[in-house]
Amino acid sequence: MNDEWVLVTGGTGFIAQHCILALLSAGYRVRTTVRALGREAEVRGNLKVGGAEPGDRLSFVTADLGDDRGWAEAVAGCTYVLHGASPTPSGDHAREEDWIKPAVDGNLRVLRAARDAGIKRVVLTSAFGAIGVGHKPSYRRPFDETDWSDLTGNVASYQKSKTLSERAAWDFIGSEGRGLELSAVNPVAVLGPALGADYSHSIRLIKNLMDGQPGCPKVNSGFVDVRDVADLHLRAMTYPAAKGERFLAITGESMWMADVAKVLRLRMGTAASQVPTRVLPNWLVRLMALGNPALKGIVPLLGVNMNATSEKARRLLGWAPRSREEAIVATAESLIRLGLLQGSGSGA
Repeated sequence: MNDEWVLVTGGTGFIAQHCILALLSAGYRVRTTVRALGREAEVRGNLKVGGAEPGDRLSFVTADLGDDRGWAEAVAGCTYVLHGASPTPSGDHAREEDWIKPAVDGNLRVLRAARDAGIKRVVLTSAFGAIGVGHKPSYRRPFDETDWSDLTGNVASYQKSKTLSERAAWDFIGSEGRGLELSAVNPVAVLGPALGADYSHSIRLIKNLMDGQPGCPKVNSGFVDVRDVADLHLRAMTYPAAKGERFLAITGESMWMADVAKVLRLRMGTAASQVPTRVLPNWLVRLMALGNPALKGIVPLLGVNMNATSEKARRLLGWAPRSREEAIVATAESLIRLGLLQGSGSGA
C-alpha cells in the first residue's frame, strides 16, 4: 500500500471518479473536494458501481472554486493534486465572462494552495477544447500538443474558458510557481462506463444514438475511454518526463458520428435497434438549429475533421489506451446496465 495522499478536485465529476478508482487501485489514499458534503453518499455509491469500497482511504472536504475557504485544508498533507473540477455557470444564457472568470480564478486558486502547501505536482484536466477549436478548416491535421485553440475563430464559451484557464495555469507556474510542477491532460470526447445518472456530455452522444435520435449530423470527434484518461492522469502525476508537458488523450483516429452509429449497430445487437445510420444533410441540421439551441453549437463543426494524435503520451509515458470500439461499447453497456436509456424503466 502506498500511503501518499492525493487530492482530486470535483469528486462528483465523471473523470474525477474514475481517477479516484485508479488511485485507490494503485494504493493511494484519496481526498476529494465537493461543494456540499451531502453528496458523499452519491460519490461512494458510484465508486461501488466501479468496484471500490475504500472506507477511510477516501475522505471528503468542502471547497468551492469560487471561494478561498477550504483549499488550504484540502491540500494539507497531500503529495499530488489532480485538478479536474471546473465551475459551470447555471442557466442556458450565461454570459461568456460567467464561464471564463470562474475557470481562470478556480485554476489559480488551486495552484496557489498547492504551491503554498508544498505539493510536488498538479495534473490539470484541460480539454481538447483548448487545442483544436476555432481553426480554419484548412488548418493542418492531426492536432497535437503544440496547438492552441484560436480564440479569434468560432469558439464556444466553455472551450474559451478551457483555453484561457489552461494558459493562466502555465503562466502562473512560470511566474509564481516557485518549484511547483504542472502537467496537463487534454482529452477529446470521453466515453467509457458511466457510474451513475450524472455522466459526461460525451456519453449523452451515445445515449442519444441508442435512444434513436432522428439521424447523424456530419460531425467528427476523437474518442477516448475514461479509464484510459484516468490512467494517463496517474502517469502524468508520477513520470518525470511529464513535468511541464501537456498530453492529448485520444484513441486512434477521430470518427464521424455515422461511423459511431455503425459500431453500435454491429456490436450491440438488438439493444441498438433504434440507432440511426442515416447521415443528416448539413442544410437540414442548420435549419433544425434555428429552433434548437442544443444543435446551434454543432453548426460550426459540420464537416470539419477534428483528428488529433496521442503519439506524445504513448512515447513519453508508455500510455496504451483501449480501442475506440471498446470505449463506445463500454459506454452503451453501462447505460443499459444502469437503466439510463429511454424505455428502460428508469425514467431517465
